[in-house]
Parts: sequence; C-alpha cells; structure tokens
Amino acid sequence: MGMAQINPAISHITPTTTLCYFLLLLLSTTPILAITNITALLSSFPDFSSFTSLLASTPSITSDLSNRSALTLLVIPNSYLSSSLDLTRRLSPSSRTDLLRYHILLQYLSSSDLHHLPPAGALITTLFQTTGRASANFGSVNITRNPVTNAITISSPSPFSSSNATVLSLIKTLPYNVSIISVNSLLVPYGFDLMASETRPPLGLNITKALLDGHNFFVAASLLSASGVVQEFEADEGGAGITLFVPTDSAFADLSENDVSLQSLPADKKADVLKFHVLHSYYPLGSLESIVNPVQPTLATEDMGAGSFTLNISRANGSVAIDSGIVLASVTQTVFDQNPVAIFGVSKVLLPKEIFGSNPVLTSKPGNSDMGNAQPPAVALSPESSPKMLSSAPGAREEIKSGVGGSQWLSNLPFLCVVAVWYCI
Repeated sequence: MGMAQINPAISHITPTTTLCYFLLLLLSTTPILAITNITALLSSFPDFSSFTSLLASTPSITSDLSNRSALTLLVIPNSYLSSSLDLTRRLSPSSRTDLLRYHILLQYLSSSDLHHLPPAGALITTLFQTTGRASANFGSVNITRNPVTNAITISSPSPFSSSNATVLSLIKTLPYNVSIISVNSLLVPYGFDLMASETRPPLGLNITKALLDGHNFFVAASLLSASGVVQEFEADEGGAGITLFVPTDSAFADLSENDVSLQSLPADKKADVLKFHVLHSYYPLGSLESIVNPVQPTLATEDMGAGSFTLNISRANGSVAIDSGIVLASVTQTVFDQNPVAIFGVSKVLLPKEIFGSNPVLTSKPGNSDMGNAQPPAVALSPESSPKMLSSAPGAREEIKSGVGGSQWLSNLPFLCVVAVWYCI
C-alpha cells in the first residue's frame, strides 16, 4: 500500500507561516484598549456637557479604566441632570467619584443585547462594585425590558431601592469595547445617601486634635499636619465617612530601628503612605471584626487606581489584624468612634508594597521577626466581572488582566503583526 499523498497546500505550511496566521488571528480578536479618555468620546455631544464635566472632575476614574477592554457608560442629558447637579457638586470628591463609577458598567452592551434581555433581566457589575465599598452586590445594576412597551429600565438589585432610570437611546458604540447609553435619571447605589452632605450636619472633627488628645500619636499628628492631607480626610467626613488606622509613636520608633524613614520620601509618596492608612467608609470596631470583604481599598487606591494600595483586614487572635502586604499590624485601641469617623490606633506603620516592596532595608533585624516578613494577602480582589457577558467579539475576553507591561505589549502587537506579515511575504 502506497503512502497517502500530502496536500500541496498543507506541505507549504511552515512554522513561520503558522506564526503569521496566529498573530493575525490574535490581532483580529484582541480588543483595543483606547477607552480611558471617556470625556473625549463625549466631547462631540453638547447635550451631555454637564455629565462630561462631572467625569472630568474625577481623574481617578481614568486610572480605574486603564486595563479595561469593555464597558458601557450610562450618561444623563443636561435637561435630566439639572435637578441633581447641585447635590452632586456638594458631595466630597471621593463620594462623587463613587457615584459616577456606578454609571460605568463593566460589560459592552449592544443594541441587540438590550432588546434581547432574558425575562429575569441581566445583573451587570459596575466600576463602583470593584471598590469594595458596596454592600453585597449592590454595586451592580439590574437591566430589564418590558415585553409590552419595550421600555428598558436600569435599577439597583436591592428590592428596597427607589433609584432607577429608563434608557433613552444608544448614543455611540465602538464595537465590543465601548457603548454609550443615554438614560433619564442619575442612578444612586442602594445605601448611598445622596442627601447626606445637605441633611446631616458636618461632624467637623479636628483629626489632629483628636490624635493629640490620644497622647500616643504625636508623630502621626505631626506628619498629617505637615503633609496637608488631613484637610482631605476631614473633607471626606461629610460623605460615606472615613476610618483611619493611626500608628502609635512606638510604631514610628520601630521604623527608625529598621532604618526606614518616611521623611526621606518625596512629598507625593509620603502623602500616598498616609492615605494608605485611611478607608473611605465609616467602620466601627464591630464592623471591622466581621468585615465581609477583607481586601479594602484605601484613599491611596482612589488616587493610584483600582487594585493597588489595598489593605487586607481580618480577625486574628481576638483582635483586628491589618496586612499591608509587607507589614502585619493589629488594632490596639479606639481613639475616636462617632459616625461618620472612626480612628483606631495600630501597632505598626502600614507600608504599601507599591512603594516599599522592593526596598531591601525592610528586611527585619534579628529579634524583630514581625517586621517586613508578612506575605502579600492571598485573598481575591473584589469581583470585577459581571455574571454573564452579553456581547463580546469572537474569542475576545471581557477583561484583559495582563501583568506589568501588559498594556504596553498589546500596544506593540499591531507593529509585531505587520513585521510578521512582511516577513511571511
């Protein structure tokens, strides 16, 4: 029996040709990550200028979107937003940013998706859910379609929420990457008090004075006062509240013994370290002991981007433990606790791995085993994807979770493909 003939077309396939085909396929299925400048996309729509201005006032959202490849933005026309505009402007910057994050859905929704919703609707995760500040799944939205009128409604998944909006029109799409949908009302997450800044008298707590009255926080009070960040902390008292973890004077003394100096850091890095000690939510001690999501974003997270500068909070040995990824500290005392501000003393200065992670001087000295040896938290971050993707390009993932340099690799991909194709030819 003779050997079967080899198809001539197949015989000419070489490893180089295979690589070319692979790169071309990869280029055709890889989303373009040029979606961070949302305000530029909206600039040609004057009817949404007020909402665009709100987005422009929250630059941290841009960093939140830096690794996103698919989203839907809910925008409100000027005529519908005017009644809520004054309230949004009176919110603290952090609260206003969270409110806008609730209007960014982490999924591309096409016109077909909206008109072919399942009978029970679709639960879609928003950017606000990824902050860890939303209770349960209340950082998501439920999208439903009335089969009789075809009206599409977006609301909170909470049965007790009165906040909802109706879809007006599909404004713009960049297929499989960005969809912009007009709605007739500002959406407010369940449990988020839009009126808080107006109806609740400001606490007006002087944080520096509270620390000095604690008699064990003179170094922290001095750093906060000198850096100027304490004014930002006090401004956030009127929003969702804040929780401060303040190292004791002895904790700062331990830093000196380990040759670590905060004073040698540039002013912006020093501010990041201080903001790393603050949660943008009010947590009394009991809430910290039973916290649902152990990985918590800090005020530094809001400046530097989602997933960075987070703290891992848990209950250990009868007290609240706080893991920075480098340092494992514990809550030693309650300095102040009155809604919306909680201040706790902690046993160690919380050093973020984003600043100190590669610093060799953090190696503990003999006999001081609890400093510098804590491992990064092994707890998954807050959910960043919705239960079901309604639309995606064939073979494309909703999220591109590349490591360091991932976005740079993707940005060079078209060039690599062109070179490969030229070589194949």
